[in-house]
Amino acid sequence: MSANAKKSTVLTEESSIMKSDLPPLGTIFTLGDTITEEQRAFLNIWGYLHFRGVVKPDEVTRVLSELVRIEELWLSEGRTKINGVPIFWGRDVDGSRFIQRFPFTSEFSEDIRTLVRSERFEPIRQMIGDDIRVGDAEKDGVVINRYKNVPGSVYPRLGWHTDGLRDLFYGRMPQPMLNVGVHFNEVSRADGGLRLIPGSQNQDFWRMAFAKPYFVWHREDPREICVETQPGDVTIHDGRLWHRVARSQNLGNASLRHSMYVPYLKGPYEPKTDWTPTPGYHHLGRVLRAVRMANPRVWPAHIRSLRR
Repeated sequence: MSANAKKSTVLTEESSIMKSDLPPLGTIFTLGDTITEEQRAFLNIWGYLHFRGVVKPDEVTRVLSELVRIEELWLSEGRTKINGVPIFWGRDVDGSRFIQRFPFTSEFSEDIRTLVRSERFEPIRQMIGDDIRVGDAEKDGVVINRYKNVPGSVYPRLGWHTDGLRDLFYGRMPQPMLNVGVHFNEVSRADGGLRLIPGSQNQDFWRMAFAKPYFVWHREDPREICVETQPGDVTIHDGRLWHRVARSQNLGNASLRHSMYVPYLKGPYEPKTDWTPTPGYHHLGRVLRAVRMANPRVWPAHIRSLRR
């Protein structure tokens, strides 16, 4: 999915816990004062963790309200990019424009900036490593995705991919990384949402690069699991893991869902500005979205696929 990379040492740590001793796939954990040895082992073996109710209901409401305000601001300013990163604009059922991917949100909202620095996330930061910072102005910043299943949507789903190949656009081989996501809606299997293939983060480079066609392949995989979330849930997944975002079987407002990804970074500070060139992978994504929106036959085919 469109998330930010966080280099981590936890992914290479050994654990005394065997796979047979772990709780089953689909287990939802509670985030405490520390990440437990069992949780670390689960992440190392399966490539993801799911925590229930980390963000409070009133915070969920505030963030969603802030998105409306930011959208109105960017629309009034005629923005197409933030710090070189494109804003994904779609068309709602009434033809009005709406944003489907918000980059650098914490640069425009004090509420979001405060939330991602909350002490309750300290166990996650400590697990990722020492000297970790929130990359408000780095990579794509704190990104919030808005998925909606309408004819004018450029972002109703996201095909199979890993985030590891993004490193190639920065001139380096794929590195271990963690994606930390906050979820703002109740999402069941029928609502679409995150799908991932547990354990696939351990693949070699060849399979990471060529096991599936990136972003355009949406078919179910027999190994995949569905991550069903409640508002305020937090997920962590290894960016080298194969994952996708499925289309909701609902249409219109009933299909609306939001997720936020927080860039926990270390190393040299590399902020972006309005003069930063657009990364190559975003140019590729823009071409794919334009092809979809220019093809009038794509949407009916998508509707038919919901019945299969």
